[in-house]
Amino acid sequence: MPDAPAQLDGQSLTLSTALSVASGGAVPAIAPVAMEHVRAGRALVTSLLATGEAVYGITTGFGRLKNVQIAASDAAILQLNLLRSHAVGVGPDAPDTAVRLLLLLRLNTLLRGNSGVRPEICFLLREMLLRGVLPRVPEQGSVGASGDLAPLAHLALVLVGEGEARVNGEMFSGRAALERVGLAPIVLEAKEGLALINGTSFSTAVAVLAHGKARCALRHAHLAAAMTIEALQGSHRPFDQRVADIRPHPGHARVAERMRSLLADSDIASQHAHCNRVQDPYSLRCTPQVHGAIEDALQHVGEVLSREMNSATDNPLLFPEDGESISAGNFHGEAVALACDYAKCAVAEIASISERRIENLVNPDLSHLPPFLAGGKPGLNSGLMMAQVTAAALVSENKGLAHPASVDSIPTSANQEDHVSMSPIAARALRSITENTRHVLAVEFLAASFALHWQEGRRAGRGVEAARRFLATEILPPGEDRLFANDIRKIRELMDTGRLMAAVLAAR
Repeated sequence: MPDAPAQLDGQSLTLSTALSVASGGAVPAIAPVAMEHVRAGRALVTSLLATGEAVYGITTGFGRLKNVQIAASDAAILQLNLLRSHAVGVGPDAPDTAVRLLLLLRLNTLLRGNSGVRPEICFLLREMLLRGVLPRVPEQGSVGASGDLAPLAHLALVLVGEGEARVNGEMFSGRAALERVGLAPIVLEAKEGLALINGTSFSTAVAVLAHGKARCALRHAHLAAAMTIEALQGSHRPFDQRVADIRPHPGHARVAERMRSLLADSDIASQHAHCNRVQDPYSLRCTPQVHGAIEDALQHVGEVLSREMNSATDNPLLFPEDGESISAGNFHGEAVALACDYAKCAVAEIASISERRIENLVNPDLSHLPPFLAGGKPGLNSGLMMAQVTAAALVSENKGLAHPASVDSIPTSANQEDHVSMSPIAARALRSITENTRHVLAVEFLAASFALHWQEGRRAGRGVEAARRFLATEILPPGEDRLFANDIRKIRELMDTGRLMAAVLAAR
């Protein structure tokens, strides 16, 4: 269960709360202590303006124009021009869940008080989130350093009544969207435009959503593997706790325990305990080693994303307690990019080993079951022959997407920004790999449920049996060929809604 949404303070937002807000859950309130930090940061901006000191983005231009002095009287128009000039995103719009999370993350980072915005900016961001004003944010156009400038500029324009936003699924101008829910645009002051767009919030939002779905996919992968093992009369011995103890990776131990739970009380296993098969294929036998390594990888990625959600990623950074402003590089998305690239490889492996289990299920030379699990007359019926091809195609597509985005860089802003992270590209690729992987798992569930049909009369392990019985109420058994795409789509829906996993958990 997700955490109950807590008060936002810029430092303690959890992944579960972030995902809850993104999916339309309750919006956290702003902690009073956070507003004290915001006011202190704003007071420092006011002080810096009064001194006339050259401070990047406050009294100067941006990027290569950093040496162009800006008069205090032009501070507000400088910030508005920044948003207009930087809102050059292209491509598909970010989905509503990503935009909700983007609003939340940008608000959370501003609440640390190191960005120098007025409290009014924070209040407006929260009210937009609360009342469902979702800016139109094109997904392409950021290289992940000086932050996600283009996506965030599109978001920020709505605060000043420009750009576009959706309310209840209908698109309006920024001003009309605000007015429709009883809000008014704000006039930016010094530093605020820069504070709104300088940071990694877009990359992080996309990555957090993909990471959440990847964790869900991995939980389903354990179940799919257990179903396949039972359908193929695979051995349970590789999941012995002693095997994990002498190679103490934490993910290995957790997955082995999960497999033992799913396979407990199996009649199928007891009836082939003394068969002449010595070892199973790697895709069955090495489930704890492979799934466990993936679990450890996703655990690490989650820790990186948790830190990033609660970081100040602006530039320059303000330190009110010291009365100082520091130009630095917290906007650089390298941490997010590398984490996403790591996760891409890990999630692609979920699909890769799943596809090999599918092959073991549908190949009669390996399964000793009807070819391609075809009901009726094999030959006249092709069964799941092409379903395995679909899985193979998705696995191959994942291989291209898994190429690390972070190893690329291209200089921007007249070579001022001479090394960039490509974090949004890594995050979007992670999302695509995760979606492909969930489809592959749906194919495996279909194949495993068909294969278990030939184990009828013998009770599978506790969790597998619960999954088999549940799927039997939703999917027709193997028979004459039919539109199997509908079955795959249905199983994917059962995964997405959590109904399949709920049925298994209820059987514990």
